[in-house]
Amino acid sequence: MTKWLSLSASAMLLSAASLYTANVSAADYAIDKKGAHAFIQFRIKHLGYSWLYGRFNDFDGEFSWDKGKPDASKIQVNIKTESVDTNHAERDKHIRSDDFLDVSKYPKASFVSTKVVPGKDNTAKVTGDLTLHGVTKSITLDATFMGEGKDPWGGYRAGFEAYTTLKPADFGIPTDKKLGQPEMEFMLTVEGIKK
Repeated sequence: MTKWLSLSASAMLLSAASLYTANVSAADYAIDKKGAHAFIQFRIKHLGYSWLYGRFNDFDGEFSWDKGKPDASKIQVNIKTESVDTNHAERDKHIRSDDFLDVSKYPKASFVSTKVVPGKDNTAKVTGDLTLHGVTKSITLDATFMGEGKDPWGGYRAGFEAYTTLKPADFGIPTDKKLGQPEMEFMLTVEGIKK
C-alpha cells in the first residue's frame, strides 16, 4: 500500500476554488463541517494493479474572496490526520502508524493559500503551502467554482471543487522503492457558509 497521506488535503485544498465567485463582493465563508457538505478524498494505486480510495473525515477551514479582485482571495484548511478512512480498519491503523502518516507525531495537516490566479469558465489556479508529515511545500490546486446562493435555512453558500496530484515521498512519507514514487490524486469538494 503505497504511502500517501493525509494530505490531502489537504488539502488542501479546499480549495482554491474558493476564490472565483461571481455575485458577491468581499465575503468570508466557513466550510460546512457540521452539515457534512465538504469532502477531502484521495486515491492512490495499490501495487500498480488497482486504485485505493480514501478520505479524511475530520477537517475544517475557511475562505474569502472579492468579486472585483479574485486574485486577493484566500483559503485555509486544517485536517486531523488520524481521521484518515479507507473503509478498512486494519489498513487505516497501518496508515496512521509511523510507517506512513505517523499521526501521533504529526496529528495535523494544513493548506494555506499564497496566490490565486483566475482562469476561464469559473476556474482558478490556487497556490499555497501544504504542511504534511512535518514538511511544508508549495502546491497548486486546479479549482472550479460550482455555484452560490441562499440556502433553505436563511444562510448564503458558495461551493467549489479542487484537484491536485502529490507524491508522498516529497513530504518524507516512506515509499516502497520497488514501486518508484507513487502519486496520490486528491480532490476537495466544499460548501462554505457565509459568516
